Amino acid sequence: MRDFSSDHSWLSLNTATVRKQGDLLQIIDACARHGIRAIDPWRDQVAAVGLDRAVRAVRDAGLELSGYCRGGMFTSDASRRGEVRDDNRRCVDEAKALGAPCVVLVVGGLPQYSRPGSEASKDIVAARGQIEEALADMLDYAKQAELPLAIEPLHPAYAADRACVNTTKQALDICDRLDPARSGMLGVALDVYHIWWDPELMDQIARAGKDRLLAFHVCDWLVPTRDILNDRGMMGDGVIDIKSARAAVEAQGFAGYSEIEIFSNDWWGRPMDEVLRTCIERHKTVV
Repeated sequence: MRDFSSDHSWLSLNTATVRKQGDLLQIIDACARHGIRAIDPWRDQVAAVGLDRAVRAVRDAGLELSGYCRGGMFTSDASRRGEVRDDNRRCVDEAKALGAPCVVLVVGGLPQYSRPGSEASKDIVAARGQIEEALADMLDYAKQAELPLAIEPLHPAYAADRACVNTTKQALDICDRLDPARSGMLGVALDVYHIWWDPELMDQIARAGKDRLLAFHVCDWLVPTRDILNDRGMMGDGVIDIKSARAAVEAQGFAGYSEIEIFSNDWWGRPMDEVLRTCIERHKTVV
């Protein structure tokens, strides 16, 4: 396993971690100040400053990307499926322009939550089928752009509203069906917040192998967790054995960034520089 204790060259900042403290341009400037060399921006943050401006800012700061958040939210009623398709194709185009190595996919839950205004449904089996069908279409488009797609399994608490793909096994089963040749164009983004509890995790990481391990995200699970969405912990403040998870993905050959992604009302209330200094210190000591 790589030694992160002496520097933070393999730290990437998911820009949601400090989204309340500044816009994307301010976050990029802060990363440059702190010697953080990679980011994973969110589409709404890019849209707020404009894609062309975001591309220039990333380039001028000498930053790399560890991913692009997020595509997906595939489930909707029939009248909106063309809209969903077009939106995901735009996501691929944006990621390509920014130089992202992959698009991170949060696949969606029940239609009324994934795409508000859609007809309500409780049929999670149908939702999963629709996700796979829409993902196959997006994969065809992504292949033309040579832009890999990374399915992110989310904790089961998010099955209704954000993602009804909830385990690494589920995500890899989809990869097997849609990309049996293991082309490198479809894989997984593994966030320890969502997968740490899974008794099959280590076996599934081994099953994924290097070609399907496209991104690795870190934060921590607090006890108690006051808000399932916006109370993630800074690494080291919770119960996740982050180093064991990183050792497992690196044993398969993953050599990319450890991306810090923290949705936290607590950390959003602190100055950006304080958050980034803490991320760097925990990256060296905990991750």
